[in-house]
Amino acid sequence: MTQSKLSVAEGELLWTPSPSYVAASNVNAHLEWLRKNRGKNFTDYHELWRWSVESPDEFWAALWDYFAVFSDAPYERVVDRARMPGAKWFEGSRVNYAEHLLRHEVGARDRTVFYHATETRALERISWRELGRQVRIVATQLRSLGVLPGDRVVSYMPNVPETAIAMMAATAIGAIWSSAAPEFGVKTVVERFSQIEPKVLFAADGYRFGGKEFDRRAHVGEIVESLPTLAKVVWLPYINPKEGPAVEGATSWAELLSHPDISRDEFRFERVAFDHPLWVLFSSGTTGLPKAIVHSHVGVLMEHLKLVHFHANLKSHSVMFFYSTTGWVMWNILLAALLEGSAVVLYDGSPVYPEADFLWKLASDTGATNFGVSPTFVQIMEKAGLSPGKRFNLSALEAVLISGAPSTPETFAWFYRHVKEDLWVTSQSGGTEIAGGFVGASPTLPVHAGEIQTRMLGMDVHAWDDEGQELIDELGELVVTSPFPSMPLRFWNDVDDRRYHESYFAAFPGVWRHGDFIRITSAGGCYIYGRSDSTLNRHGVRIGTAEIYRVVEQLPEIADSLIVCCELPGGKFFMPLFIKLRTGFALDNALIARISTVLREDCSPRHVPDRVLAVETIPYTLTGKKMEVPVRKVLMGWPLEKAASRDAMVDSRALDWFIRFAGEAPLR
Repeated sequence: MTQSKLSVAEGELLWTPSPSYVAASNVNAHLEWLRKNRGKNFTDYHELWRWSVESPDEFWAALWDYFAVFSDAPYERVVDRARMPGAKWFEGSRVNYAEHLLRHEVGARDRTVFYHATETRALERISWRELGRQVRIVATQLRSLGVLPGDRVVSYMPNVPETAIAMMAATAIGAIWSSAAPEFGVKTVVERFSQIEPKVLFAADGYRFGGKEFDRRAHVGEIVESLPTLAKVVWLPYINPKEGPAVEGATSWAELLSHPDISRDEFRFERVAFDHPLWVLFSSGTTGLPKAIVHSHVGVLMEHLKLVHFHANLKSHSVMFFYSTTGWVMWNILLAALLEGSAVVLYDGSPVYPEADFLWKLASDTGATNFGVSPTFVQIMEKAGLSPGKRFNLSALEAVLISGAPSTPETFAWFYRHVKEDLWVTSQSGGTEIAGGFVGASPTLPVHAGEIQTRMLGMDVHAWDDEGQELIDELGELVVTSPFPSMPLRFWNDVDDRRYHESYFAAFPGVWRHGDFIRITSAGGCYIYGRSDSTLNRHGVRIGTAEIYRVVEQLPEIADSLIVCCELPGGKFFMPLFIKLRTGFALDNALIARISTVLREDCSPRHVPDRVLAVETIPYTLTGKKMEVPVRKVLMGWPLEKAASRDAMVDSRALDWFIRFAGEAPLR
């Protein structure tokens, strides 16, 4: 069923999978496997989900066998306790995530695994055979450099095959991986990497975006000087291939690959214990340095096997394309498609250059079966009046994944009108914290406008009110009431897990509170309505307010500041920065330009606010916290009595300016 009207209501039916599509789905195959191998008879996805959260030991044990996980030793138990945080998963097992990413190499040696392109480089291909060869060479050279299991290997590279190869090589030998996108400024990178004291840095000389080249050689030099633990830099001459390394003593990527091949039989993957870190992902908080989130090999492996198999429905013939940078968790999830033997499309550049529909051309040229973008991208398509389905051959396309921000009914409907009628359009929501999703898609369920189809398998997700009571068909906090394997092991250098606990378990002890507003319908569908905490969601990438404060408040004109991000109709956002000026200064165009420049250079373009406004005072609670959430609620039209308590404020009148502003100047 399709939608062709100019308007569409939330929850309106847009598509129903055909019986043949359901029968061929990975979900259906697993239901049949459970009947045959476990004696479990579930009639549909909803019954399967309920079993997955009510009997997690059985569910995750079944997945371990179903996916034939490689382990040096059998696990002693699936999970040691049904409490959060601190649950231990698959104790006794010894696995390696990279080994599973490359497990399909043997049977698919000459098939394409990576399609890759840039704004200036035509589409190229890498085979499974070549990928495996390069990963083993780089991994072996890292070992020769003295990199041991547990050492940190980091990158400051664009979304190119070399970055993916470096990640797989590092994790193959038990090193801990972390990545920063090259559009990040020096300060943002150093604040991340200095926490984990890396031994090796992979760095590129720059990146391209919107027809421009951005030279990062000076940035890399400053980063290296700020990381005294570095023993080696591996240099990728990306925008200037003929130039040598800009860092003294660096080894070029070509030099690293010039060593002899290592066969698959000769190479040894470092299978590590259940609690050995795989990577450190960074998610910015509202105070302090970005959170350094540590995940395990086995936890991410089990989550990603489940995610790409059941919720993306990937198969060996699939081609997955999701537009992402290397600083976003979606880059990690994109590479997880290799677990299914699927091919992946890597692209470095602007999504709308040289033309607004360039990504659709790339999807057509690669035969993409699964296409992932953010709602912001759809808005660009709408404004440009584009209909990709009429211009490009998208016959291979089966599914669209919308992620990074809440999706409106109109976003869903656009794909059916302008791409193709028979299409599984999905919206999914999760986070860097779990390297996966909480709520998402099933190929066995219908698509309704604006709705996330279901709660993901193994994720005991609910909507709660402030008193911890479950809500159905009402807006509440997204909580998870049972442990799951891809929970963080810990935060790096987090004494007594204090920050970890404060981030997710302070509101409801023993229950994960994610910080999203969610509504779960009586039929099991889900709607995400944005952040319930003060984290900024900027074009699908989460930004901590603390990152912006540290930069802005160093300017001599600014005494204090506060920033929020408000979700607007149509999937849009408004991110204003409010500043309190020091005596003798005024807010003018020159100061606004300086603020924008310093945020762009020290952080990234995503950190630049939509507007800068001067206020009389910044509101604080009696405990000294900036009142970001109440200000955001006031700007979005909440009545004051539901947004904040004046009795809990240092200055009970500090919100008055924001109340007037909300009434006089509609958000835009």
